[in-house]
Amino acid sequence: MAQTGTRHDTDTTGTAADTAGESNIATEIVQGKIERVDVSKHPEPTIPDSDLSLADIERSRSHPVQWAVFAVLLLFAVIVPYGIGRDIAVRDTQRLIAVTGRLSVQGVMFISWLVTVLALTGLGMLIVDTRRWLWRLVFVVGVVAEQLVAGLCLLRFNFWYSTYVVFGPAAPLANAANLGIMAAGAAVAVYAVVFVGLLIVVRKDSPLNVLTRSWASFTLFFVIEVAALCIVMFGGLLQAV
Repeated sequence: MAQTGTRHDTDTTGTAADTAGESNIATEIVQGKIERVDVSKHPEPTIPDSDLSLADIERSRSHPVQWAVFAVLLLFAVIVPYGIGRDIAVRDTQRLIAVTGRLSVQGVMFISWLVTVLALTGLGMLIVDTRRWLWRLVFVVGVVAEQLVAGLCLLRFNFWYSTYVVFGPAAPLANAANLGIMAAGAAVAVYAVVFVGLLIVVRKDSPLNVLTRSWASFTLFFVIEVAALCIVMFGGLLQAV
């Protein structure tokens, strides 16, 4: 009887151990297959204790000095290149006409459209990834190039009067450059309306929700920009101004 009781106690102990071991096993999907894996009964925390709050952490990542420097550079990029270009167009008109006289109207428009799209692309990437200085640099360089072209071509709302007075028979080249900048700006406005409309109309569980993802959004942006370029370049607007 004593031996039987001992064997019974041993079996009970073994069963409890097996049950405890089974409680540390979980069923998970690993690389598409269902497997049973061990789970730590007392997991150790991987994040150390800290007295910093979430606001303190975000404040340490904000880098206000860097953003202040970037704001100054952006202000410089908006004002100075336009002034330089406008000064060249007014004071050194004949030399500017001689340099650009070899270019076609379509080529000048494409250049102005391209530098504007470069600036807008840098702005979009800066919004998506605010921590990289690369996109800030792309945005500033694009703004500098766009503003310089705008200054050289006397960009304004009624630019065709100014370009005709300053450039005379060479005014179509300046008008084409202005149309390239305006086409890129109009295209980004259309893109913004379409994208916001998709965010409002398309439900999260809809297959069309893929259009709101970053890669699809940038693809849509470039499609609309190219469409605007083609409309202005081949739609007769270059001949109208």
